[in-house]
Amino acid sequence: MEEYRYSLDPSSHKDYCPDCGEKRFVRYIDNETENYLPEEYGRCDREDSCQYHVNPYKEGYHLRHDRKSNMNYRTALNAPMKQVHYPLEVLENTRSHYEKNVFIQNLLNNVSYPFEASDIEQVISMYHLGTIKDGYMQGSLTIPFINANGDIRAIQAKRFDGSNHTLHTNWVHSLIEKRHKRQRTPLPQWVIDYKKNQSKASCLFGEHLLPKYPDNVIALVEAPKTAIYGTLYFGFPNHSSNMLWLAVYSKSSLNYERCKELKGRKVILFPDTSNKGQAFKEWSEKAQELEGQLEGSSFIVSNLLEQFAPPEDKVKGYDLADYLILQDWQTYRRAV
Repeated sequence: MEEYRYSLDPSSHKDYCPDCGEKRFVRYIDNETENYLPEEYGRCDREDSCQYHVNPYKEGYHLRHDRKSNMNYRTALNAPMKQVHYPLEVLENTRSHYEKNVFIQNLLNNVSYPFEASDIEQVISMYHLGTIKDGYMQGSLTIPFINANGDIRAIQAKRFDGSNHTLHTNWVHSLIEKRHKRQRTPLPQWVIDYKKNQSKASCLFGEHLLPKYPDNVIALVEAPKTAIYGTLYFGFPNHSSNMLWLAVYSKSSLNYERCKELKGRKVILFPDTSNKGQAFKEWSEKAQELEGQLEGSSFIVSNLLEQFAPPEDKVKGYDLADYLILQDWQTYRRAV
């Protein structure tokens, strides 16, 4: 019986679906290298409501990358494709209605130690955070992924509850597409072209800040929310002694392609907790690889949560943000 080189990940690991935004996405793996394929290749297991499925065999990935493929055909298909980005006006349209933004209002009013309005304004400006103004995702936080060249690679939308726990995740281009389909109006051309991109949120959250703060140590976490909290607790990078907080998007997103702009930087990684320390082990291995690939860089994996988080929190996958938000941010600012 022939064994397929590419297959769906047989483990229980799930990522966020590129289409519906739910954490129900099973990615394809390369059975020869045991690495994940690019993040768009996979299947959402919400078969009735989402049906997103990008198959490496049907989409031609195997022809571009399989060693047994015809060399000329593979070379032709491997020619670089122009990446389409979000137009600037789409980002600008999110930059208002913060009074409706549940995440922002929670930080100002509903946490144990509310933040100063000036700090919230600064973190909004720094990361270009915004708001979904209407529709079923009204009040959601918008989280742009902007690369070091200033290109808007993706904008995530997250709906939070009163404790800033995630209720629902989606992408702004998907929300725009759904609205046009509902209204039976033509899709904007940029959305049509953008959907053909091989990868979408392919840069670090906060990557656009790297050229502005060339001397700061980088704090690298999984989720943008944790990076936002890290900045609010430990201070802004306009002081070179403070860390610049960036996020990779998800545990499995820590890879060379996403981290290549960190060349020459000192990076401290803060993986989420996980059952049996799997996330810590995985990031420790990846950090070693990245240090070898990115000349002049150093990657140190913090074992803070691994040491002190109780087992019940590890099973739930708590992250640094879960612990920070329970404490007085002013204590951390004074300690830095």
